[in-house]
Order: sequence, then structure tokens, then C-alpha cells
Amino acid sequence: MGVYAGRYYSVFNAEDVEGGYWTLRRKAVLYDVPERPVEISGPDAERFLEHVFARRISTPQEGRGRYAIACDHMGHLFMDGVLFRLAENHFWYVQPDGALATWLLAHSAGFDVSVSDPRSRVLQIQGPASLAIMSAATDGAITQAMGYFHSGFFTIAGQQVYVSRTGWTGEMGYEVYTQGSATDCGRLWDWLMSVGQPHGMIFGSISSMEMRRIEAGILDNGTDFDLTMTPFEAGLDSFVDLDKPDFIGRKALLAADRNAKQFFGLKCPGGIPGYREVILDGARAVGHVTAGAWSPFLASGIGYVRFDAPGDWAGSRLQVKTSENGVLDCEIIDLPFYDVEKRIPRGLDRSEV
Repeated sequence: MGVYAGRYYSVFNAEDVEGGYWTLRRKAVLYDVPERPVEISGPDAERFLEHVFARRISTPQEGRGRYAIACDHMGHLFMDGVLFRLAENHFWYVQPDGALATWLLAHSAGFDVSVSDPRSRVLQIQGPASLAIMSAATDGAITQAMGYFHSGFFTIAGQQVYVSRTGWTGEMGYEVYTQGSATDCGRLWDWLMSVGQPHGMIFGSISSMEMRRIEAGILDNGTDFDLTMTPFEAGLDSFVDLDKPDFIGRKALLAADRNAKQFFGLKCPGGIPGYREVILDGARAVGHVTAGAWSPFLASGIGYVRFDAPGDWAGSRLQVKTSENGVLDCEIIDLPFYDVEKRIPRGLDRSEV
């Protein structure tokens, strides 16, 4: 088990991790994830969130979600996650690890807004069979018409839960959010497993999810980026709306180098790059690994590298100094490793792997 966002989650469950990966790619996997929704509501909720987040908040309608990042006053990355509009002045921001609620409360002075904990736990049903499973779980209420990053309330196992068509795997999938003490979590779990079993769904730990999220170029707060990086350095510049009139960190970001990218992928056919292992350009250390895994689909070790200085690193042939396999040759690439247009999670690519 591990602890993330103040919650226990399954890191490894004695399963066949590569088998779980292929089940994720070809059928479906149910994950109990430690994401933590934070509720923001009140007459000034939208205006407050525009002040906090670097991406425009006013455009998503009710029943829609949007990936959004928050920066500190120096323009450094503080938080990333998905913001859902449940009603006109009612939002949930689903955060990874980090003190988001404290940050929001610290900046709420002058806004008529409430920040609270809805005590929601999160499940993810990910994989190409997820639509059929969620349709069965909701007696046909969820259909293909529910688009990518759409969301809403649905009845599952006789109780109302919030469902979004999102996930952390790069596969087509859904997330199910419980409603605090109003949800019988055991009944919800049993029902999802029962309707998922005919479609080949299994329960998986974070281990198989980690493989796929790296392939998909999905970053992890506190591991892949932190308060020493700007969104431009992390390659997240497309999620910064500098035309917004004001948000925390805007002034610093306007003055920052927008071509300072330091975050890339690396492919190592000879082995798996490990966390914090050094990237070498000849004898010179030029960066370090932030995450690594074996990709069964690519038949190669893959990972992320954070370089010490920005540069046109994509296409470079470098080395990674590993603790188990010595020095391995690696290729630096732009993220993601494949499916740049996100056709898989959008349900537009159903080709088998």
C-alpha cells in the first residue's frame, strides 16, 4: 500500500502486472485510486477559480470537466487536476497529492465562496470495454453520447454517484465518485465487479496504471514536476491562458521564457530507467529520471527525464546510468510516446493491440 493525497491505495496486489496491462489495453481494469475531490461553491466560485487557476474556467458548462493547473506567485507549478462544474456555482476539483484545500482557503479572502471536503472516494474503470461496463452498470443510461471529459450524476447499484469520462491511463474510461456517507461503497464495488466480469474486467493496482500513464505522457504532481518548475519547463504551456486578465502567477509567467522546455520522454530498449537515475551526455550529467517502467506495447523501457537546462533534446541519443543494468543507451522523445491526438481515450481508435 501507499499513501497519496492522505489516502491509502494499492501499489502492488501480487498480481501479474504485465497481464494487468494487457487487460487494460484490451478489456478493462477497475482501479481504486487516491484522488481527492475538493468542493468549491458559492456566488463567487467561478470568479475565485479564475483567480486561482491558469486556465480559463468560465467556458466549461455544467456537466463538463477541464484539466487545469495552479501556479504560485513566481509562476511555478503548484497543482494539477481536473475541474468539474456540477452546477452554475458548484465545482469539484479532483486533485492529486498536495495541500490544495489549504491553498484555496488562504486565497479565498474577498470572495463569497466555500471550500469543503465532499468526502468522495474515486474508482476508475479503464479500457476499451469500459463503455459496455458502464452502460450495464447504469441500466443503459451511459452511452457513447457521453463525450470525453463530460460528466454527470447517475444511478449505480441503486444509489446516486457522480461519473466522468476521464482517467489516468490514456485509455477510454470512466471515473466514479462516491457521495460521502450517502454511498454504500461495498455495494457499489460488488455491483461494478459483477457487471464488469462478463466483459473481462479485473481489479488492478497502480502498477499497471503506471505503465500506461507514462506511455500516455500523463504527469504526476510532486514526482514529475514540483514548485521549482514553470508550466513552460514542464511542457504544459497549452494549459496556460495568459490572455486572462489576472490569475496567481500570471505576472511571473508573462516574464518567463516560454521556450524553456526541460521535460521529455526517454526510451531505453535495454532496461527500465529508475527514479532519480542520472542522464548522461557522454561523461556529462544533463538531467535525471522522474519515472520509469517497462512498456509491453513498445517492448522497451520508458520513462520521463527532467533536464537540468532547456534545449532541443528530442531525438538525442544519450545514456542513463542505472543501478541494476549499468549504463543504458536511450533515445529522447517528445511526449506522449504514441496517440498524440488522444484518439484512444476519445473512443476514436478501437484497433486492437
